[in-house]
Amino acid sequence: VQLQASGGGLVQAGGSLRLSCAASGRIFGINLMGWYRQAPGKQRELVAAIASGGSANYADSVKGRFTISRDNPENTVFLQMNSLKPEDTAVYYCNADVKTSLWATWSRYWGQGTQVTVSS
Repeated sequence: VQLQASGGGLVQAGGSLRLSCAASGRIFGINLMGWYRQAPGKQRELVAAIASGGSANYADSVKGRFTISRDNPENTVFLQMNSLKPEDTAVYYCNADVKTSLWATWSRYWGQGTQVTVSS
């Protein structure tokens, strides 16, 4: 299973970016999909996660600014980021909890990370 993230870049404060992450490979089912971020010198933190049914959870720091969504048939998760702030600067990683067959257990897979830089 591979996760390919895209959509990062450089944006001014107040701007928007949309991240995408597509899962591919041997996939029987995907439960949770999510986005984490890691800023220099800081621990990786949860940004947002979404269940297969659409229930979502957000970090307090991004509530009201970021929206997570997913396209289940395409095994893709998105993160719409609006009103970006310099403190949102980080490498953003996607993940997915995947079963590769009916009898397999759930395993968490990670994407390669995409850089988001917000200038003041």
